[in-house]
Amino acid sequence: MATTTTTAGTTSLSTDNTSQTSLLGSLNRDGFVLIPSLLTPSQLQTLRSTTLEIDALARAGKWPHVRTLPKQFPPWTIPPGTNPAANGIWGVQFLMHPKLSPSTTFIQHYFSSPIINVVKELIECEDEELVLELFNLLVRPDEDFELVWHRDDIPWNASTEEEKERLGVGKPRERAWHAQWNLALHDDNSLIVIPGSHRRAKTDRERAAGPHETGLPGEIKVEMKAGDVVFYDNNILHRGKYDAGKPRATLHGSMGRIGGNPDRARNVLQHGIGEWVGQIDLSALEGKEKERAEGMRERLKSMGGHTGEYSLQG
Repeated sequence: MATTTTTAGTTSLSTDNTSQTSLLGSLNRDGFVLIPSLLTPSQLQTLRSTTLEIDALARAGKWPHVRTLPKQFPPWTIPPGTNPAANGIWGVQFLMHPKLSPSTTFIQHYFSSPIINVVKELIECEDEELVLELFNLLVRPDEDFELVWHRDDIPWNASTEEEKERLGVGKPRERAWHAQWNLALHDDNSLIVIPGSHRRAKTDRERAAGPHETGLPGEIKVEMKAGDVVFYDNNILHRGKYDAGKPRATLHGSMGRIGGNPDRARNVLQHGIGEWVGQIDLSALEGKEKERAEGMRERLKSMGGHTGEYSLQG
């Protein structure tokens, strides 16, 4: 059951109960679905402890793969010999990287049944179709920071007709090619979305909006409690607003299914995961879970390499 409140011109949405059978319907209708309490208290504590370690490592300049301030989109290129966190960070990339010592905790979580089962429902596929994609960490920025309004894989200046084509407006609904999520380890209301905007081109009002404009018609701030997860269509109109004064550790991941088009391959491979995915250590997994993970990795490898193009710039 969803509840809404309004503060400072922005509607906030929280969810206290979501039926498993309603997940796909909610995602198709609204472009996002919020699931409460996906983690047990023990899982939440373990992930919090591990992300604290990763956060400290990154802020100390000891992990090169970070989202640097004030850059919005990849590539986050770090000049050789410089401190990657010198100007502040807002994210940590590559939680499953073989050179990141606590990666085992993140690998076990990413491939766990609670995540996998939701993904399979949302993209309507079986284990044999799943593709490993991305798993990163969004953290408290060193200074207040806002992402611009955007769709992840459609440039903001795309024409109305280009948007309709890319969004499949007027065409029969197809199975989604991927699922993307934010899982909050602390209360988090950073994500702002416009429900239903994944199914249409921008309105004239949206097209003329400022990059950080507040109060667009239908705009919703998604309120997550620690342990909640929101799955969302990456082409919904959305942005982020991050408060340097609040703790933040939000796991940001995606999984896909086989057969995605070149746009999807670019959206995943632009981050550089293809360079090291074959070295991910899956030894902590067992049985069917390990077999499933190995298959997902092989399907990502079959996508090939990054062409050098990026979905968005800035």
